[in-house]
Amino acid sequence: MKENNGGLGITGVSDCLNELSRVVVDSALVVHRELGPGLLESVYEACLCEELRSRNLRVDRQAKLAIHYRGKELDADFRLDLLVEGQLILELKAVDTILPIHKAQLLTYLKLTQCRLGLLINFNVPLIKDRIHRLAN
Repeated sequence: MKENNGGLGITGVSDCLNELSRVVVDSALVVHRELGPGLLESVYEACLCEELRSRNLRVDRQAKLAIHYRGKELDADFRLDLLVEGQLILELKAVDTILPIHKAQLLTYLKLTQCRLGLLINFNVPLIKDRIHRLAN
């Protein structure tokens, strides 16, 4: 097991970021318990945003992601579903199955933003706790 240096966990994610992700997961559970599966992704996004803000967290909804290519910033109109406290990316889905491309998408967002941690959350399931994927950069 990797030694815990300077508040970094086994994955290299800080204790603070790990705690933030715990609060987000708890918030997603609350939203899912309240709404259940079967709604549009945008509904879960709005409700999760509200739940996180009620916990005094700073949340940017549909945060613009700048794309830099060959030294130029391009307007590619990429958006992050939710960015929590400027450091945790949430990619929300309401699909039957999470596909490898969904994980690849979040990993690319982590790379482009230099954020360390992201959560891929699928709300279209009977039991949400089994469909939250934690990805680290």
